[in-house]
This record gives sequence, structure tokens and C-alpha cells, in this order.
Amino acid sequence: MPTRRIWRLSRSLSLLVSPLALAAPVLADPAPFELAGPDLRIEVTREGTTLPISRVPSLAPGDKVVIHGALPENQSANFVLMSAFLRGATNPPPKDWIDLARTWKEKEKDKSLTLTVPRDARQMVLLMVPETGGAEGVLVDAVRGKPGEFVRASQDLNQASLDHSRLNAFMAAIRAQDDNGPEYLRTVAPVLARSLSIKLQEDCLSKVIQSQASCLVQNRQSLVLNDVHTSSLAETITGTPTDLALQLSNTREGGAGYYSAYIAVARDVAKIFGAFNNPQFTYLPTLTVRQADTMSLLLNAAPSFQKPKSVMIAAMPAVEADIPPQLRSTAKGPICLVSGAVLPVEGAPLVFSTDFAHDVKVRLTSASGQTLELPVKARADKGGYVLAAETLPAAFAGDVRGHLHGSWGFAPFEGPDFLLQRPGAQPWKAAADGEGLIVGRDNEVTLQGAAPGCVENVTLRQGNGAVRPITWKAMEGQRLAVTVPLADAAAGDMRIEIRQRGAAEVQTVTLRARVQASRLDGLDVHAGDGQGILTGQRLDQVRSVTLGGVEFRPGELTRESGADRLRLVAQGDAKVSSGASDAASSDKAIVHLEDGRNLTLPVRIGGPRPQATLLQRTVYPAPAGQGSKALDVGTGDMLPGNGEMVFSLKAAGKTRFGAGSFIEIAPVEGEAIARLEIGKGLNLESPEVMVATLKPGDLPPATFGAIRFRVVSRGAGGQEERGDWTPLTSLVRLPRVDHVGCEGQDGPCTLVGRDLFLIDAVAVDDGFARPAMVQPGYTGRTLQISGRPADGVVRIRLRDAPDKVVRVPIDK
Repeated sequence: MPTRRIWRLSRSLSLLVSPLALAAPVLADPAPFELAGPDLRIEVTREGTTLPISRVPSLAPGDKVVIHGALPENQSANFVLMSAFLRGATNPPPKDWIDLARTWKEKEKDKSLTLTVPRDARQMVLLMVPETGGAEGVLVDAVRGKPGEFVRASQDLNQASLDHSRLNAFMAAIRAQDDNGPEYLRTVAPVLARSLSIKLQEDCLSKVIQSQASCLVQNRQSLVLNDVHTSSLAETITGTPTDLALQLSNTREGGAGYYSAYIAVARDVAKIFGAFNNPQFTYLPTLTVRQADTMSLLLNAAPSFQKPKSVMIAAMPAVEADIPPQLRSTAKGPICLVSGAVLPVEGAPLVFSTDFAHDVKVRLTSASGQTLELPVKARADKGGYVLAAETLPAAFAGDVRGHLHGSWGFAPFEGPDFLLQRPGAQPWKAAADGEGLIVGRDNEVTLQGAAPGCVENVTLRQGNGAVRPITWKAMEGQRLAVTVPLADAAAGDMRIEIRQRGAAEVQTVTLRARVQASRLDGLDVHAGDGQGILTGQRLDQVRSVTLGGVEFRPGELTRESGADRLRLVAQGDAKVSSGASDAASSDKAIVHLEDGRNLTLPVRIGGPRPQATLLQRTVYPAPAGQGSKALDVGTGDMLPGNGEMVFSLKAAGKTRFGAGSFIEIAPVEGEAIARLEIGKGLNLESPEVMVATLKPGDLPPATFGAIRFRVVSRGAGGQEERGDWTPLTSLVRLPRVDHVGCEGQDGPCTLVGRDLFLIDAVAVDDGFARPAMVQPGYTGRTLQISGRPADGVVRIRLRDAPDKVVRVPIDK
């Protein structure tokens, strides 16, 4: 922990644990630092550049410092001005680091100080004392005898003065509120508090207007919050806006309501120097207020001009590297580039209460690359830097990049970047969604134009009707999102009027509202799909749908539960993309109607469906009954009602099988009728392959014909993602064939059996050139077949699978 933090913490803790801390001197109200002391005029020169003291946050070795007493002409008391450079608590400064000036002398070299900061110096203090009668050596001995006390005084008084500058800026702005109207405080007080890192007493803003200002500045000694950048002028500190020492000082035991952070510092410094008090001198700490080249001293006790005379101690900036402010932009979006525009910043309250940051400008860069420098001014009540009034070239329209920069003391500093916008000649127009305004509901419309950040208000007018304000929001990409309320409107032309700061004329965008013909409820689509389902009403008017660059054309239109369901088919080999292969996303679909209108439909694109390909199928028919012939049904195209099928699937894409995977079985038309789960007809070979066993007995009775399957994956949250339906096989009922006999070389042949009504046709060749057709409901036991099969095998076509062939050999 840095030494300075230890000092602060120990001082605050001592207020809590020491009985002496509760003594009367601690709880007594101290005199505030409101007594005006003497003024000094100070300039600092570094490498040929001279700055007034108000612009110097820190000194550097080699700096030339010129100090004059700025006493009034009628000054009756003579003051000795002493300067002392310090180089650490344990290293007394040499005598030549201490200089004297007698401010009442006539010669310039005698009444002022011209100093050069030594190479090893770390701090600098000034001491002012009424004419001593030659006793200055006592002061020199005090500085060299206990340099650590002066080091501490320099650090703490410098810190306290910087804190005091923030409080002064806050109070001055609060007291000036009468010039801005009684309601000004409610708006500006929170901004001031954030800008200057001042504790805001929010309950004051709920009081009557006449009492707010006085309430806000009550107990002003406890209003100053710790500022990270202020502290870093002496040491680099990071952390919360208030440190432990400040929290302790805000307790009653720590002096809450009596001592502020900076008054407590000055009080402790006075205690430190109490050890030096003698019949000749007492030591009086002061705060400093810098304005231009003048540094004014503020006292909290009247100085004594008789023995013991008061020695006023003032801190000069520390000797250290300049630490430029780490400003951050707090802009919530684009900033309108007009006179009085505010570039909001935070992170360095001293830019609002001191002149350390000076010659600050914003560098503007247009879209074409032109640059322009504009001066800006820090305004705590605005929360940032305010642009001066300027006439800009026409090139600085639309999006303009701004970069804040300036000087911090002698060093340059770079601030944050901003996106600014300025109206130009480009007219506003509606994007594609503006063509589909529908009366009877609110419509979301996107407008395209220059400088949406400059839009002040947007209104809607229909015909000669009254103007209505509508809600709007600036978006990226020179766009404006507006909500057009048409719940009670009639069809016809609508005019949206846009007013922008910096633009003399109101821009108008004309849109046409129509009566809704088609109602769009939703679009069900997943990443990787080549199809989707659109639901709504009157979907027969849909000509096409565009989603993410994929064009869909209407497929089958059905009606379920009072709503239309339109199957959409992607053109070519296009597939839907979510932008992330394993996650859902949102997009907008453009629905193109036959009458030329385009409607916008928000779509949530689901994650990719589970994907799998069919590896193998094997059918295991039941043994033929006694006296009947075995029918050859192939290896997988048909599944006899008395057999079983074993098939295997391979995961495709990013799909992986696991305990949550299962298979659904369904007819070609209709929903799932069976499920195969792990341990129940389904086994995992690996995360990429699983093997399923399907028995007709697992399906509902009277199931026959083509059946299909799909893979379903159950996620950790219980949600289920279903893959596409894929044809599996045809479930067939087989007749019983007892005998197939043929006469001679050319037939005919006779088939004998039972349940022959399950047969559609019988033939002796694959082409079924001369089939024997079986009448529906046939109850006979024999069928006559023309011809004799050349290969000795009769072909049977079943009613359950009329596109498949079953083979049975003739009897020898």
C-alpha cells in the first residue's frame, strides 16, 4: 500500500479508536477556509513554453518558476516569501534549495523568486510570514530539520486544494441556478455531481423549489468524494470512487458534519506543525485557489502579525510526470453536430474545476477524409465538453468522427472518440418495410437518411388531419425506427414529418397504408432448412418469401384449426443460415404478396435440426407357416407385418447422438405414431451411429403403407429439436401363398392361397406386361396368371405397396 494511503487510513482509524478523537477540539466546529489570504502571481516555463500556474498540474526538473507577491498597494504589513524544494521525508534538502524574497522591496530580484526546479526535487512548498526581523534562519532550520512533515503537508494540502476546487465549482453552479429558472436544479444537480464527483443529497431535490439550492450545499465539508485522477497526481490509485479513509471520515466519530476530507487534512497538518510552534512562529496551513497566473491563499484562522507570528504554508504542484486525464465517453449513441452539442465525458473531474486541461479541441473527420479542428469548453453542468458555434463545410454531413484532444499542463493528451452526425442534403426515405403499412394495427417502419442522431421529433399526418407525434428511435447505419399507429386509421397516404436540429426544413416521407388482406402469424424455420411453414390467414395471396437472402416459393397450402399452413420451399439448393451454426437467431422475413405489397415478419430462426442419414436396413421376415411358401420382400423396401426391421443411422453435420436422442415413426400423412428410445428399440453404437429395431407390433393396429422416421434430440433444458422426416420403408400385409403351379412351357400358372385380396396384381415379368389384376374385396383362393415366368419366379404387387414387388418361386 502506498505510504500516503497508509497515512490517510491511519489518521481516519485513529479518529475511531482513540479516546482523544472524541475530545472537544475534534467535535468543535472549525472555522472554514473562507478567509482570503495573500495572492501570488506565478508562471512556469518549460522548454521555452510559459504557462500560468492555473494550467500547471505538476512541475518537472528544470522548470523555471517565477513567483511574485500580488499584494494590494495599501498593504501595511510586510511579508517574507520563502520557497523550499523537498526530496523526501528522510533526505533534508540542501540550503541552496531554499530561497527568500522580501515582497516589500523595490528591486525585482529582491521582492520576487526566480527558481529552477532541482533534478532530485519531489515537492515544493511556499511559506509566507510577516517580516521576521532577521529570524528567517529559524524557518530554514525547521524545513531542513523535519523535511518529512513538509513533504506530508505538501502532498495533503495540494490534494485538499484540488478537492476544494471541485466543491467550489459545484457550489458556484448551484448558486447560479436562479439565472436558469427554478426547475433547473432537478436536471442539472445530478449532472454536476457526476461531473465533479460530488456527493448528491438527492432528498434535497424533493423539497420545495425555493429550498433546494440551500439544501444541496449544506454540510459542504462532507460533499467531496475521492477522485481517482486527483489522487493520481501524486500517486497512481485505482479502485472505487471512495476509499476507506473517506468512508471513515463520513462517520460522526470521524467528524461527519464537522470536517470534510480536505478540512480534516488541513487540521492534521496544523497538528503536525504544532510541534514547531515557538515564541517566534506558529504554522498556519492554507488552501490554494488558482486562476490564470494568480494563486490565492485561503485561511481558516486569522494570521498573527505579532509574536508568535503566523507562518502560512502553501503547497505547490508536485514534482512528477504529468498524468493526463483518462477521459471516457459516456455517449449513448450518435451526437448531433450542431452549435452547443455536448461531448459527454467522465473519469477526470479536474477538467471541470481547474484549467489543467487547456486548448482542448475536437478533431472532426468527414466520411470523405477531410479534417477540421473545433474548440470546445468543459461544462460541468452539461457533463462534458460543449462545441463552440461554427459554420461547417458541406462535406461534414452524415456520420462524422470526432476525437477529443488538448494539453494537460505542458503535455499533450488524447481523449475519447465520438460518433457525430449532421443533417445533409440526402432526403429521408422508407426502407422496404415501409411499403407494407396495414391499417388496424401499429406498424414498425425503418426510415433511411442522414443524421438520425439529430432528429428532434417525428409526427404523422393523414390527409388534412391533425398532426400526431409518433415514437421513434435512432439506429445504426443512418436509420430511424418509427412506430406508425394505424389502429383507427383509414387506408390511404400517410405523411411522416421529420424535424432535425441543424436542418431548416421539415422532411416528409409519404407512405401508403392498405387494408390487410393476408394475416401473418409466424414462420417456422430452422438453420440448415430448405423449407419452412408459414401460418396465418389468406396465405393463398403469398407470391414468395425472402429470408436472409434465401427465396422461398409456396408449396402445399392446408388449413388446420381455422388457420392456413403454407409450406415454403427454398429455390435451388439454398439453405437457411442463422449466422451461428449451433444457435438460434432472429431475422426478418419479407413476404411478397400477389398485389405487389411486401410485408415484414419477425422470425426466430431455430437452431439446426438433428440430421442423420440411413446407413443400412435389414428385414427379418417371420418363418413361413406350415404348408405355405416364403415370399421374398427384399432387404428393406418392405417390412412384413409379421417380421421386423433393423436399420442404422449416421449423424450428419454437428448432430451427435446421446441419451436424449430418440426416433419417431409416422405414416406419410399424419403425426408420429411410435417412438424408439434408448433401451427400447434403440441402441447407441457411438455418438455418430445408432441402431434401431422396428417391429410392426410396436405400431398401432391397422397400420400399413409407407412409413417415415425422424430423429429427435432432447436438450439439457428438456426442449426437443426434431429433424426432417425421412422415408423408411413400407409396412405391408402379406397374403398366404400355398402353391404356384404352371402348365407346360407357356403356362398358364395358378396361384393358390388365402387373403389374396391383399394382392393388387400378379405377373410373370418385372414390367407387369400382362398382369392378373385382383378385384378389391376378392375372397377366392386361386388366381390365374397368363404365361410362365422365364426365371421361375412370379411377381406380386401388393395393395399396401403398389410400387414394390414381392417374388415367389413356382413349384417344381
